[in-house]
Amino acid sequence: MSKPNEIFIIWDILAKEDLKSIFDFNKTNFSEIFASQTLDEIVQKVESVQFLKQFQEDDILGQPYRRIIVKNYKIIYTVKGNTIQILQIFDVRQNPSKMRKF
Repeated sequence: MSKPNEIFIIWDILAKEDLKSIFDFNKTNFSEIFASQTLDEIVQKVESVQFLKQFQEDDILGQPYRRIIVKNYKIIYTVKGNTIQILQIFDVRQNPSKMRKF
């Protein structure tokens, strides 16, 4: 049985693929240690959410999309009930037009 204020986090399959791509890129271009640390920071930041609307609306996608920033990565999510659905992790050094449209 869930607690009244419990938050659930669901990672979309495409967001999981984004994590793998980020890891592979950082491992190839920097080091496996750096790649692991970056992924850990992203996951820890998502898991640290204390309340559902803790982070800002995304300035490009607008409602209902919110964003969490970690280093050069924008984590896009939506809120449904007491569930956060992680949709995309986007490297903000890229052109925003490369973001997936939902």
